[in-house]
Amino acid sequence: MARHTTTAGVDAQAVAAARKLLTKERRALPRMADLYKLLANPARLKILLVLSRTEQMCVSDLAAVLELSIAATSHQLKLLKDRGWLRGKGDGKLIYYSLANEGLKDALEGDLRLLSEAASP
Repeated sequence: MARHTTTAGVDAQAVAAARKLLTKERRALPRMADLYKLLANPARLKILLVLSRTEQMCVSDLAAVLELSIAATSHQLKLLKDRGWLRGKGDGKLIYYSLANEGLKDALEGDLRLLSEAASP
């Protein structure tokens, strides 16, 4: 495909196509940025990774895995749940947490694959 450039060297067709893509995804981009902010915290990332590979876990078990206090773990769980990435199910005095959807699990597994492939020679 021939590129159409202006005197400034800008490919007008490529710019228009990229803008169209961003317009199409305008609703998803803020949520995606929020997810990446959440993932930037090691405790939250560990919670999501653990829950992506287990059916569910309670706060005290997650706290033991993370070597954090129950209060600190609960705070991280609340942030993830409030943003819709986790769901909690009560069982007596305990709340069991799990991922809210399989798409997040797939994304986390994809990230791990990407990092593994990037690290391979």
